[in-house]
Amino acid sequence: MEDLINEWGFLPFFRCRIEGFSVEELADPAIWYAEGDFRVWDWKGPVIRDTGCGYGKFFEKKAAFVSKEWFPDFANYRRDGYDYEGMIGDELVSYNDMKLYELVEANEPVLTKGLKALGNYRKGGNKGFDTIITRLQMQTFVLVNDFKYMTDKYGREYGWGVAEYATPEKFFGEGFYEKTYCKEPEESYEKLFRHISGLFPNAREADIRKVLG
Repeated sequence: MEDLINEWGFLPFFRCRIEGFSVEELADPAIWYAEGDFRVWDWKGPVIRDTGCGYGKFFEKKAAFVSKEWFPDFANYRRDGYDYEGMIGDELVSYNDMKLYELVEANEPVLTKGLKALGNYRKGGNKGFDTIITRLQMQTFVLVNDFKYMTDKYGREYGWGVAEYATPEKFFGEGFYEKTYCKEPEESYEKLFRHISGLFPNAREADIRKVLG
């Protein structure tokens, strides 16, 4: 997984429109839901930490890895050249989206449970958490910083990893802003399109453009 992320720059977790372009298709079915150390789902956190890649719901609202080398162009295109303050200034975001983004930014990295508590996303409280956090990831203003596991009274981890959110600005650190906004969004898009087309020359142009968003 790490080698492919570094080589391709992009790796969707689940099957997508482009054949062969996903962890799901490339992984041995025996380890897709395996128990113990050999379970693909549990590798997401270590892969993020080892490669420094971005991870989130980036392709058609489904999870994908994007390498640190390609994320600036990806974000420049998806953000249409805007930073979040610019989006707010031009009234391109809803109030609810803005409030959730601000909660992430003020508390990053922050676990899903903590973020929901801060934003009062619970029964009788605010609604739409999953929709909004997905939209912020699709816009590349939020990503998954890591996955954390709950522990029992003996300190043993259990269950599925819980997403911990952050902004790309915080995750990638100094220099991210300059790398992201150094060219026109259209230039970044064409660079992305040519790259994916080169990796999968038999893929339909329409499918590539659909995956890129």
